[in-house]
Amino acid sequence: MKSISKNRRAFHEYTIEDKVEAGIALRGSEVKILRSASPSLAESYAMIRDGQAWLMNLTIPTLKHASYLNHAERRDRRLLLNRSEIKKLDEATRQKGYTLIPLELYFNDENRVKIELALAKGKAGHDKRQSQKEKDAKREIDRAVRR
Repeated sequence: MKSISKNRRAFHEYTIEDKVEAGIALRGSEVKILRSASPSLAESYAMIRDGQAWLMNLTIPTLKHASYLNHAERRDRRLLLNRSEIKKLDEATRQKGYTLIPLELYFNDENRVKIELALAKGKAGHDKRQSQKEKDAKREIDRAVRR
């Protein structure tokens, strides 16, 4: 597994409930640019629309020397999931506060582009501060144990 990009802000802004691996329907120029450049997962999210899963706002830069075959940087990309997985995720996201966010984009062992999605619930400001305090406390304990 070769990681392409990770969404580091996801763990700070959301509470992760469940994780799902999905494939992405990409064009050739998009796969080529993923091998050399890093996309931006920070503002992207997934949604279920018309019985299909879609990845929105994933920014994949365009090839500078490509011709008319180039892709749009921010287009909706279809996610490849089983019908039962789509149904389960659709029911979960209909609950208040839940959303689908991408955690990591990577090449699997067969060199296929995969994305790890998380069913997540947004954190409030005080929850973010509390989780930061817990991380700091754990870090201090680890330092004390090492000494």
